[in-house]
Amino acid sequence: MQGIKRKLVYVTFYELIGLCMSTLGLAYLSDTQASHTGPLAVMITTIAMLWNLAYNSLFECWERRQATRGRSVGRRVVHAVGFQLTLVVYLIPLIAWWLGMSLVEAFLVDLAFIVLVPCYTFAYNWAFDQIFGLPTSAMASA
Repeated sequence: MQGIKRKLVYVTFYELIGLCMSTLGLAYLSDTQASHTGPLAVMITTIAMLWNLAYNSLFECWERRQATRGRSVGRRVVHAVGFQLTLVVYLIPLIAWWLGMSLVEAFLVDLAFIVLVPCYTFAYNWAFDQIFGLPTSAMASA
């Protein structure tokens, strides 16, 4: 599976799992009901989904220009960490506003996700590539 179909399948399942983790995690970390954090998790998931599509397109564009093809552990780590760090810029102000807390408090709430999500992203990407194969950007040239 390649192209836009691959990206849509990837991001849909990635974000559905992330939505469940976010709703429950935010409820636990902010000591509120999941019914209060659920809409926030939907907003976070929407932002993450849109950014995920853009980020993966940019990453694959960069990847296509690399002399070494494939997805090494190092390349997967860079992908996962880069995605999460750039996403944090969008999410911390939203979390602070929604939960009525300072940016520092929102950062502390989000810290668990900052650590967890790159691990989740790494594992998800590895499993996704095992199931669906590598994208053409990571395949060796014929």
